[in-house]
Amino acid sequence: QVQLVESGGGLVQPGGSLRLSCAASGFILEYYTIAWFRQAPGNEREGVSCISSVDGGIYYADSVKGRFTISRDNYNYQVYLEMNSLKPEDTAVYYCAAHKDIRTYCSGTYDLADFGSWGQGTQVTVSS
Repeated sequence: QVQLVESGGGLVQPGGSLRLSCAASGFILEYYTIAWFRQAPGNEREGVSCISSVDGGIYYADSVKGRFTISRDNYNYQVYLEMNSLKPEDTAVYYCAAHKDIRTYCSGTYDLADFGSWGQGTQVTVSS
């Protein structure tokens, strides 16, 4: 069955870096747009970044632009989120998700209803 497993979270000091990984199985990764979301306590889940299965187009939320980098390795069924210059406000559980339809483009909006498969999440804590 479709499975997404995130890893790479942890505790890091402000200004530090982490690399999150999302291991995909049970479906053909190259057909699906993948997004990273995050949810902090008391907040709604928000889109962080998206990478298209059609043209490799990428979107970032304004709050992470210039600090985070999304990439995908379809051959090895992995999607990554490189996070640099981390801030305390980046603290959240980070989720990867696969779009419910094949061959879609990313847009500047992240509608949770468009994403049909989710990982269990990985905790990122930025604190001194």
